[in-house]
Amino acid sequence: MPYLAGIFIYPIKSLDAVSVTQVTVLASGALEQDREFAIIDAKGRFVNGKNNAKVHLLRSTWDAAANTVSLQIQGQVEKRTFHLEQESRELQAWLSDFFGLTVQITRNSLTGFPDDPIASGPTIISTATLETVASWFPGISVDEMRLRLRANLEIGGVPPFWEDRLFANPEEVVRFQIGEVLLEGINPCQRCIVPTRSSRTGESYPNFQKVFSQKRRETLPSWVNSSRFNHFYRLSVNTKVPSSEAGKILHIGDEIKCLSTEHIS
Repeated sequence: MPYLAGIFIYPIKSLDAVSVTQVTVLASGALEQDREFAIIDAKGRFVNGKNNAKVHLLRSTWDAAANTVSLQIQGQVEKRTFHLEQESRELQAWLSDFFGLTVQITRNSLTGFPDDPIASGPTIISTATLETVASWFPGISVDEMRLRLRANLEIGGVPPFWEDRLFANPEEVVRFQIGEVLLEGINPCQRCIVPTRSSRTGESYPNFQKVFSQKRRETLPSWVNSSRFNHFYRLSVNTKVPSSEAGKILHIGDEIKCLSTEHIS
């Protein structure tokens, strides 16, 4: 029986995940506190793992109750804790010094800062998929692969690539339910440069994208709509959530049910 085995939010876009046992769905379809904050440069561009490998060297610890974030440079002992409102200038100065450029922290508590604004719901992957993909790369553990792929929701009790059933044709959505929350699967997520690098050091894994694409093609389930793969560097599923689901809560252990495939009007 498919069930929700993990919930991960990323309070500051591109920094470390926080594992939680439940999370509220916002009116936008985003998960509460997921990518609520982002680091931007002087031109308003995101400072993230796609364009700045130094992001991988930052360890972050989030304390929602205290409204603080603690930052530590990988391999160093010193840790600095900042209140996100009262010490925002100090936080921005510390980050600017670390990156070697002027940056700011920006916030959007309504929608967060999703990678895909069209499919702004949580990204979904199965535990078995993570285990299989990690096996393609000697030296990369399942935990490390989880850190590289940065999905929000992890499904247990299913075989590898089960989540590929959560998308259909380009003009369709797959409606499914996790607990009491209705979601719509949109498309297989196009991966970027981030999974090719160590989540801790930023070091690139040789030929990662080439090996990944080859193995993904070889293991693509026969029932999958292969036309959704203009290339095979795609994994996990992007979703959106109807506004009717605002305020509902996802819990670890929630049962997952596929409902229907519907044409987008």
